Amino acid sequence: MTDHPNIEVNDVVQIDPASDEVFGACFMIVTEVKSWGVQGYVQVPGKGDDGGRGYYRCKYENLSFVGKAVWIWEYKEQDGREDQAIP
Repeated sequence: MTDHPNIEVNDVVQIDPASDEVFGACFMIVTEVKSWGVQGYVQVPGKGDDGGRGYYRCKYENLSFVGKAVWIWEYKEQDGREDQAIP
């Protein structure tokens, strides 16, 4: 873990297991980079009502950089919810 990693939107980070009982050890997609850490989400498997995102805020000292996300799920409304992976 580093104090000020060079993290960007759509990067993948892993949350320190010691910092949170629920989200600890999860991989998170970064949606916003802040001065204190990052905001992002953990993707829940499934489509429609069976899947989704668990949003989370994490301080820099409680995460580790993993790499760049290759695909990001984009949600579009068109006669119901339609999921699409964007490379």
